[in-house]
Amino acid sequence: MDYLLFTYPNCNKCETLKKALAAAGTAYQEFGLTSPPGKAKIREFINVIKRDDKGAIILPTLVAHTQGIVRAVLNSAEEFEAWSRSRG
Repeated sequence: MDYLLFTYPNCNKCETLKKALAAAGTAYQEFGLTSPPGKAKIREFINVIKRDDKGAIILPTLVAHTQGIVRAVLNSAEEFEAWSRSRG
């Protein structure tokens, strides 16, 4: 499973999710959405990215995928931890 983490600078929720990933020993690739590579990469998953009621992308966004097949889109440390537990 590959994990892609989309973040924004000075985002407390992003930092909390990064700590949860580290505590679980989960390797991930991080993409900041203020950089061109991050903006380009998130476009690959734009159809599965969750948005708020105003249409803004919810951050952080963690995309778990296997060979391009999205298995989960998670937006918080709590969601990641629950999803990890459910996978046994």
